[in-house]
Amino acid sequence: MTKRLVVNWTTCVGHGLCADLLPELIRLDDWGYPIVAPGPIPPELEAHARRAIEACPTLALLTQTVDVPVGAPAKSSAR
Repeated sequence: MTKRLVVNWTTCVGHGLCADLLPELIRLDDWGYPIVAPGPIPPELEAHARRAIEACPTLALLTQTVDVPVGAPAKSSAR
């Protein structure tokens, strides 16, 4: 199982801190809201992703567990 980043749009207000802390996976749209790269968090970026999640002032950035069986498209389940 791997994890991917997701945004809780109900709580996100576009501070942009997540993109500052994790530019490899997050960029901002024209209004300052995050656009998260699709797919799993690469192992080498997991610590940076945790830091971005913990630093979010509105707790809007979180991870979602993704089951990826060999040879099958990704299926996700929130945890």
